[in-house]
Amino acid sequence: MPELPEVETVRRGLLPVLEGAVIAQAEVNRPDLRWPLPDRMADRLTGRKVTALRRRSKYILADLDSGETLLVHLGMSGRMLISGAQIGSYYHDHLAPQKHDHVVLHMEGGARITFNDARRFGAMDLMATDRAADHLLLKGLGPEPFGNDFNEPYLTVRLQGRRTPIKAALLDQRIVAGLGNIYVAETLYRARISPLRLAGDLSQPQVGALVPIIRDVLAEAIEAGGSSLRDFRQASGELGYFSKHFQVYDREGDPCETPGCTGTITRTVQSGRSSFWCPKCQS
Repeated sequence: MPELPEVETVRRGLLPVLEGAVIAQAEVNRPDLRWPLPDRMADRLTGRKVTALRRRSKYILADLDSGETLLVHLGMSGRMLISGAQIGSYYHDHLAPQKHDHVVLHMEGGARITFNDARRFGAMDLMATDRAADHLLLKGLGPEPFGNDFNEPYLTVRLQGRRTPIKAALLDQRIVAGLGNIYVAETLYRARISPLRLAGDLSQPQVGALVPIIRDVLAEAIEAGGSSLRDFRQASGELGYFSKHFQVYDREGDPCETPGCTGTITRTVQSGRSSFWCPKCQS
């Protein structure tokens, strides 16, 4: 499932076509995705200007001049694809409608934004902008990793006394928003912390180091356009290339890249999810 860097990459790709533009016509081709789509969704989007395009955790939020906000969650295979507009060096002509084109936004000026989702694990909803923070999917989320509220004192308090593995703690969206399996693995590798360590057992220097490392890993991934493993594509259709820079994720059996380390990357299953780490230099 796309994590913060992938969602932020899609948001940035949509910005020049969506923010400040008017949706000339919204086309909704089915009544539901993962959950039912909102009532009269096409009518509520058609003719509306997008005043701002934001991201919260793994969700894209498009504020409309109607006082509502469109929430988009990509799910496992959802893609927001742009056609009929120049995005950097990329231009795609409009294609014939595809089987899984569930929501299509025809923009004034001729651009088209298509939400294509083969597995239909994605989601869309409309909510009052001034009450967006109370939405079921957004309420209770922790601070954004790049925000001022995510800092060493905050993380120290949230991890103190926790008897869950540090990997599970960092995946908890109530502690920090947007992290997923890939970037937690890369973060813990750089921090030289085992994913099996209990969160409450980390030293103060270790907790303090996590904050800048998390930000560095996410920033590098955004710069690379996210990570394409299966279905993810940028809004331009281009792949994300951070996967070429994985130091530990999905590298089971490879030699550890830490200078001087003779260890081998190991895969361990935690709560049904794969953890990739070096048992020799992550303690």
